[in-house]
Amino acid sequence: MDNDLDEALDAVGPRLRALRKQRETTLADLSAATGISVSTLSRLESGRRRPTLEQLLPLARAHGVTLDELVDAPPTGDPRIHLRPVKRHGMTMLPLTRRAGGIQAYKFVIPAKSRAAEGRPEAKSHEGYEWIYVLDGKLRLVLGEHDLVLSPGEAAEFDTHVPHWFGAADTGAVEYLVLFGQQGERAHVRARPKSAR
Repeated sequence: MDNDLDEALDAVGPRLRALRKQRETTLADLSAATGISVSTLSRLESGRRRPTLEQLLPLARAHGVTLDELVDAPPTGDPRIHLRPVKRHGMTMLPLTRRAGGIQAYKFVIPAKSRAAEGRPEAKSHEGYEWIYVLDGKLRLVLGEHDLVLSPGEAAEFDTHVPHWFGAADTGAVEYLVLFGQQGERAHVRARPKSAR
C-alpha cells in the first residue's frame, strides 16, 4: 500500500506540469490562484518536492480536476461507499455526501437503551433547514412547542431556527436520514405528474 502511495505521489509532478501547460498557465498565474509560491510549484512539478494534501487540494481546484484525477488514483471497481462514522451524544452519524456546501445528507443511528428520554429535553437552534425521514424505530422530535413521535416512513421538515431535539421515543434503536441545508436550502419534493386521460 505504501509503495502504491509513493508511486502515485512521485507521478504528481509531471501531471501538474502537463495540466498547467495544457491550460497555458504560468507558474505565476497558478501561484496567484492557489497561494502556493512559484518556487514551491516549480519544485513540485520537477519532483524535487513531494506534495502535501494542503497543496493538492488548491491545485486540483485551480486545474478543474478532482483530487483522484490529479494523483491518478486507480479506479477500485468497488461501488460501495466507504463511510466514516462519527459518534456524538450517544448517536452514530454517517455522512452520505462528500461535497462541501449545498444540501448535506446524513444517516443517524440511535442505539437501543434501557430507558427512553423523559421530560422535555433541552432543544437547540441554529442556522439552516432540515428534512428528516425515519427508516426504523420511533424517533421523538421536540420542535418548538411540539413533541412528536415519528414512525418508519414518516418525514418532517423544519427551519432549524426553531429550537429542536431528536432522540429515541422508546427503548428501541432508531435509524433516520437527515438532509440539512446550511443556508436554509429546502428539500424539494416533486409531485407525480397527472396521468394522461
